[in-house]
Amino acid sequence: MISSFVYLVDSEHGLDRKITMNQQKLKSESIEIGSDVWVGAHAVILKGVKVGHGAVIGAGSIVTRDVPPHCIIAGQPAVKIGERH
Repeated sequence: MISSFVYLVDSEHGLDRKITMNQQKLKSESIEIGSDVWVGAHAVILKGVKVGHGAVIGAGSIVTRDVPPHCIIAGQPAVKIGERH
């Protein structure tokens, strides 16, 4: 289940101040979300993150790293706060 206002951000541009924004290359990595995952409102999942089956992501979390299966995470950046049984 994915709640409202969840952002899946699968790309970014560099922050090289020596060149203009239009000249910077886009970096992209897919996001993988397993089955039976719950994502709370206003959560942000960044590029390259893999969310394991049965994981729970708390509302307002910023997910910067992979989430193991059945793990409950929350915060900015998101950290493990428990496990789903």
